[in-house]
Amino acid sequence: MIKQYLLAPGPTPVPDEVVRAMAQTMIHHRTPQFSEVFAAARGGLKALFGTKNDVLVLASSGTGAMEAAISNLFSPGEKVLVINGGKFGERWLQIGQAFGLEVIQLKVEWGKAVKPEVVEKHLKVYPDIQGVLIQASETSTTALHPVKEIAELTRSGPLLVVDGVTAVGVLPVPMDEWGIDVLVTGSQKALMLPPGLGFIALNERAWARTEKAKLPRFYFDLRLERKNQLKKTTAFTPAVSLVFGLHASLEMMQKEGLERVYARHERLARATRAAAAALGLKLLAPENPSPAATGIVLPEGMDGEKLLDYLRERMGITFAEGQDQLKGKIIRIAHVGYIGAFDVLVAIGALEMALKKLGHPVVFGRGVGAAQEILMEGLD
Repeated sequence: MIKQYLLAPGPTPVPDEVVRAMAQTMIHHRTPQFSEVFAAARGGLKALFGTKNDVLVLASSGTGAMEAAISNLFSPGEKVLVINGGKFGERWLQIGQAFGLEVIQLKVEWGKAVKPEVVEKHLKVYPDIQGVLIQASETSTTALHPVKEIAELTRSGPLLVVDGVTAVGVLPVPMDEWGIDVLVTGSQKALMLPPGLGFIALNERAWARTEKAKLPRFYFDLRLERKNQLKKTTAFTPAVSLVFGLHASLEMMQKEGLERVYARHERLARATRAAAAALGLKLLAPENPSPAATGIVLPEGMDGEKLLDYLRERMGITFAEGQDQLKGKIIRIAHVGYIGAFDVLVAIGALEMALKKLGHPVVFGRGVGAAQEILMEGLD
């Protein structure tokens, strides 16, 4: 028997409490019982998003919430600025192009963060830009973008639309305080749920834009969805069991306390980065690392796919590989959601053994010890 450990940036582990909640007997979605749970869950999402505005729950992935943002906010041919620094920046690009928008790309080297002054320059060169589309945490490169600083540039101009899929619930992204117009996330990251729910919140400036936008929308008509969700129901059939799970996961996070949740993610990330350094490995995003996942550059000549296969098949450890041009060159160790200190220690210990097996010089315990020094902070 090999015990399984999931440390990939989505899907992430699902706690037993959430599994039990989702295993409840199915109920009809047009009943007071469902409405009660649904309303409670939606209320809990507001604290997570840092907003007084409605957070809508969609039966979709995070990508569905991204598509909903574009289709509800813009009209054919309008200009948007996409910050493209990874696989999911490219997703903004692809969705915008699919809906007939004129997409201006601001390309960022993978592993780097966009510079606010470069965004400001683009906004001056293209004064008719209607929206800025960005990731808070670019999952593919494990880099953080300076969303707070960029929000300062868009407060009275284009809408700022933020993909917070590996940011919401991982680090503070206070939508109202920062001036984010639209924030989206998905269920399978920090919310500790299976895939299947997308979440989106709009401020009043963004809601006003939905009345003017001319792009086609049906299933993702947010005006219709908002009207229904304010009545504690949904426009279309919801993912009932996932809503039960959402209610349970939010209760777990509230019990832990959001500040402790954020501190735990940051501590696990620092421990993982310290372990990588102790093993002589470089980080993909050393200057602006995300607390959701750590991208580690593999030693020259090492077969990344072989390393990941060995970890998974022989040790039960699942990390994520690099995407596109990073495939085979990096691994991504996630510490998001239902992950604790000892999950990280197991992961680092397994990584040491796998690296040794594939020929990298490793002193056993060096990475684990570096991680332990930091993880002790959480035991005070």
